[in-house]
Amino acid sequence: MGTDLEVLEMASAKFSKPLLFQSKLLCFSVFYLFTSLFLALYSTISSTKCIFRSSPFDPIQSPLFTYPSSYGHHKHSLPTLRSSCTSPVFFSDYWKVLKEIREFSKNSTTLGSRVVKYLKDNANSFGGNFSTKKRNSYYDHEDYVEIPCGFFTKFPVSDSDWAAMQKCDGVVVVSAIFNDHDKIRQPRGLGSKTLDNVCFVMFIDDATFDGLHYYKMVSRKSTQHMIGAWRIVKVSGEQLYENAAMNGVIPKYLVHRLFPNSKYSIWVDAKMQLVVDPLLLIHSLIIKADMDMALSKHPFFVHTMEEAMATARWKKWSNVDALRMQMETYCENGLEPWSSKKLPYPSDVPDSAVILRRHGVANNLFSCLLFNELEAFNPRDQLPFAYVRDFMKPKLKLNMFDVEVFEQVGSEYRHNLNNGGRSNVKINKDATFSNLFSNGSCNKCQRYLLRMWDESHD
Repeated sequence: MGTDLEVLEMASAKFSKPLLFQSKLLCFSVFYLFTSLFLALYSTISSTKCIFRSSPFDPIQSPLFTYPSSYGHHKHSLPTLRSSCTSPVFFSDYWKVLKEIREFSKNSTTLGSRVVKYLKDNANSFGGNFSTKKRNSYYDHEDYVEIPCGFFTKFPVSDSDWAAMQKCDGVVVVSAIFNDHDKIRQPRGLGSKTLDNVCFVMFIDDATFDGLHYYKMVSRKSTQHMIGAWRIVKVSGEQLYENAAMNGVIPKYLVHRLFPNSKYSIWVDAKMQLVVDPLLLIHSLIIKADMDMALSKHPFFVHTMEEAMATARWKKWSNVDALRMQMETYCENGLEPWSSKKLPYPSDVPDSAVILRRHGVANNLFSCLLFNELEAFNPRDQLPFAYVRDFMKPKLKLNMFDVEVFEQVGSEYRHNLNNGGRSNVKINKDATFSNLFSNGSCNKCQRYLLRMWDESHD
């Protein structure tokens, strides 16, 4: 009897539990279902599309600018597989970073007492167009030597814009649109005090201004123009270079001359939309890393000659003879393919769509020397990059970060080609990969090519 009673009691206890909880598998399945539904709902309504991610700073909530519906500033976005919720870069607290950069900006001695002196002269071109021998003579910097660094003709902006540029004494973010080639995009992820401490300056030409005026985003009656975070600075291209891309090189590489009182800068190609606060970027990639410059490695190429071949193959610059002469000039003067001997530089080819800088002797010298190479040959800045970097003294402390970091820094968009925003350079139908080094040409680079291919097979 006792045994039967115990069995009955156990059976009664078993069936007293709700049926739902009698199966461990069923319980787990129900828990998983409700958790998944909750996370899906959270991700849908969350503005960041991220799970349980809190912002490391106090963000600006309201839109920086409301675009006309016809402007289409997001029509040509490039798809990406990256996750916006995880970052390979650790960012310090926003308020701590803000305070630290403010202190650095006030103390000019932070960046060193040495300065680069710039050559002043009159010339037929903005950059002087010096010979190879003359350009090479400036690579070993001496304090008393004046370096050619553009501005041999006037940079044609209004007096009010020039005065505003001189007042940028901390961090400046710079971009440029010439030939109406891109759309203006507002930076995202800005902290609440960033616009008070960072200058955002967009250089445009007459063609771009006309387009903005058409959409009623600027007025011809005003001498000062703001579009969201960006101060719009109109440049008269007729007084500079015929090629719009070369005009864009001026603010890209001579930012330290356009903003002589700034301590740090970020260049952002117009095809990019900055999605991380510039103060956090400067602090993480420049200040904490103790670097002069930071930019991404190229996602595919390591050797300069690979980029030159791609430039010819994809007709990024149509004059193949000029490309060949440029590469032969660099090979003849000692350019080597990348190897472990060049470490800590991990590559010879950058992606220069986003460039972070600490304005000091090494960065300013590099920027001047590279600008001179671009004027001498063409505005494809990846081609002379390693040549200038490897031979200049003092050496540049360079942070070439991984592509994964670059993808977290900005969103990339397609160029706007609908309004005729093309280069004035005539396309050479023979601009192909094969004839860059065909028929035994480029003998001066034979040693380079053999070493490059040998490295590729190691």
